[in-house]
Amino acid sequence: MKNTILHKANTRGHADHGWLNAHHTFSFASYYDPNRVQFGVLRVLNDDIVAPGMGFGTHPHDNMEIITIPLEGDLAHKDSMGNTEVIKFGDVQVMSAGTGIQHSEFNPNHDKRTNLLQIWVFPKHRNVAPRYQQISLDTNDRHNKLEQILSPNADDAGVWIHQDAWFHMGNLDKGVTIDYNRKKEGNGLYVFVIKGSVKVDGQELEQRDGLGITDFDKVSFEATSDAELLLMEVPMIQ
Repeated sequence: MKNTILHKANTRGHADHGWLNAHHTFSFASYYDPNRVQFGVLRVLNDDIVAPGMGFGTHPHDNMEIITIPLEGDLAHKDSMGNTEVIKFGDVQVMSAGTGIQHSEFNPNHDKRTNLLQIWVFPKHRNVAPRYQQISLDTNDRHNKLEQILSPNADDAGVWIHQDAWFHMGNLDKGVTIDYNRKKEGNGLYVFVIKGSVKVDGQELEQRDGLGITDFDKVSFEATSDAELLLMEVPMIQ
């Protein structure tokens, strides 16, 4: 019997700093809800809009898998491992913070905003060697299907992290139905609707809604409008 937890878009934490307009699905910074600290090992799901020319100064991380997915605009990245990159729509970036890294992130454009998802996942192993990975994907490859963008395996599609997690993205036309089959027993699935609306096993979700699902083998999706989805399968035990 599936168990679900619904997080409507308008119930997320919100902070508007002027240069940064951030929505937090889970407790983060000044937003704290004891019932919304994490979903299994999925600790952070931030939906950030960064103003032109602005960004996050150099700051540290450790023992966290950090995934960044630009939805609009570009993000300039610089870190203590010597990486200097720009990530943009269609790219996926991952940092294994491990024993510790420092990095900065800025919107390099002075004429348009940047919208990104930043996701933190607790790692399977502590104090791993820090690492950086960035890939560019063709978003046409997820038209009316689910494209794997992350897994635990370096030889598999997408980026990889130190955790038994699988992420997929899909762009579905209205009326399209599709199934997702769980990869590992005991894992849960967190569904985040980037755009549009979709029924998940009959539960209607709208733009920026989230739904956590546990105790399942298969989940069915029906796009009730053109829709863009992010699916995050993660262990439920840290």
